[in-house]
Amino acid sequence: MRVKIFFATVVMAALGARAADDWARVDPAAIKHWQDLRFGMFIHWGPVSLTAHEIGWSRGAQTPIEKYDNLYKEFNPTNFTADEWVAIAKAAGMKYMVLTTKHHDGFCLWNTKLTDYNIMNSPFHRDVVKELSEACKKGGIAFGTYYSVTDWYDKNWPVTSPAGKVKRDKPDIDAYEKYLQGQITELITGYGPLLTIWNDVPAMYGKERGARTINMVRKLQPDITINNRTGAGGDYNTPEQRVGGFDIDHPWESCMTISAHNAWAWGGDKDGVKPLEKCISMLANCAGGDGNILLNVGPRPDGKIAPEQVARLKDIGEWMKKNGESICGTRGGPFKPAKDFTSTRKGSTIYLHFIGERREVKLPAIPVAIKSAKVTCGAEVDLKDEADGAKMVTIKGDCLDDVDNVVVLEMAGDAMSIAPVAVEGGASGGSATAGKATASVVFGGNYEADKAFDGDAETRWATPGGTHAAWIAIELPAAKKISCALVQQDASYADRIEAYEFQCEENGAWKTLCSGEKIAAQGRLVFDPVTAKKFRLNITKANEGPTINEIVLK
Repeated sequence: MRVKIFFATVVMAALGARAADDWARVDPAAIKHWQDLRFGMFIHWGPVSLTAHEIGWSRGAQTPIEKYDNLYKEFNPTNFTADEWVAIAKAAGMKYMVLTTKHHDGFCLWNTKLTDYNIMNSPFHRDVVKELSEACKKGGIAFGTYYSVTDWYDKNWPVTSPAGKVKRDKPDIDAYEKYLQGQITELITGYGPLLTIWNDVPAMYGKERGARTINMVRKLQPDITINNRTGAGGDYNTPEQRVGGFDIDHPWESCMTISAHNAWAWGGDKDGVKPLEKCISMLANCAGGDGNILLNVGPRPDGKIAPEQVARLKDIGEWMKKNGESICGTRGGPFKPAKDFTSTRKGSTIYLHFIGERREVKLPAIPVAIKSAKVTCGAEVDLKDEADGAKMVTIKGDCLDDVDNVVVLEMAGDAMSIAPVAVEGGASGGSATAGKATASVVFGGNYEADKAFDGDAETRWATPGGTHAAWIAIELPAAKKISCALVQQDASYADRIEAYEFQCEENGAWKTLCSGEKIAAQGRLVFDPVTAKKFRLNITKANEGPTINEIVLK
């Protein structure tokens, strides 16, 4: 189908004399409201659910492009009920919802006037976005829209499937920008007010175009939040399939999957779900790190959310009924996350999360005294003073579970005034590598070079999409004898590097110790022993932006 040549221009009156660059700044009240919600539902859904393959990425891969692009002609999810989806989210303790209104495959779930490739031309012929936005308003759930900047279906986008690796002959990015702005305008004016615009994969779109999108969005709805995948940054960072690191200065939201196999769209009847302990751990650790969590479900092709996903969400909701006050409306800290432990706070209250089988933690000395302590299930709490001013907290009792036991500390003063402090064990039990890390290219947000040397495999250094060469280096405090570099990558990103050199600095120049093509997900680079202070992984060729979780020198 051909995109209609149409671009709706919305003229906003009475916007005031706000300076042009002010539109890039989020309303502080809006970001606080978004942070207070803490727990949301992500939904990846569309005609692709008919195949039980991944949305967008399977186009031209598992499913031929011609077949993929015509799936909508068979898409008739007659069991879809927006009120039911909202009820499931509420039962889980979720406070907001973000729907993939258009993914990389270009298919639109609303009655857009800018392309015929939309839900109204399917046998279903119902505006899913309209029904869900109205159900959210009625049910008291905030509603946001995911909108992919990348579009492998649109002829004006520079690349197409599979995975955006095929260049188009005559793309028109200027025409595409008008199309994108027109569609986002439709979403805000026709389905808002929205909690957020959640853009994705802005590679090849550019910073200037991204900035124009932000300005347009902010003018249409000044109190909206915008994620950092616009091409020009945004209001909050979005670590994907991992819990973000502790950060109270930059808002963030981890997007995670409930699927046992990390599928975003429906993965079939055998996909399964993550264990309850894993789901609660993700939820608690996001809040403890001062971030939100957007937990994804992938509805079936008939419009129902799979029974096993519904059951797991209900389990989470039962835990939230007892412990939700320790998640929603809180901020992270003051005790930084450690292995099987995290904390949240609000007002004069601190919530300690003992995850899994953990029952004890040594809290470092803080300037505000503890008035009382209790476990939400009613178990006993033992507080023991240590010689160094620390406090040993131990929980005991028969009512404890193996998921997450929450201890509520009532403080003698404002818990929010306490500066964040680490407990024994560090982030995920890891220890940081001493040294200064640098990189030639950084995605931004929580993806700086030091994330690859922090001893925490859950964090990572990342580069923007479209990066085809980059380097990352570490300068140690003193020269050290090294004969091996362990390079850890997420398996889904491990095929991005196509040529590399591992180097050390010698007499002011980089000396190559070993080189090669692919680096395995758990790569081991071995070379003759060398004593040096500076080391560098020089990626000379990549088919997409490289991203590395951890580099360990041995």
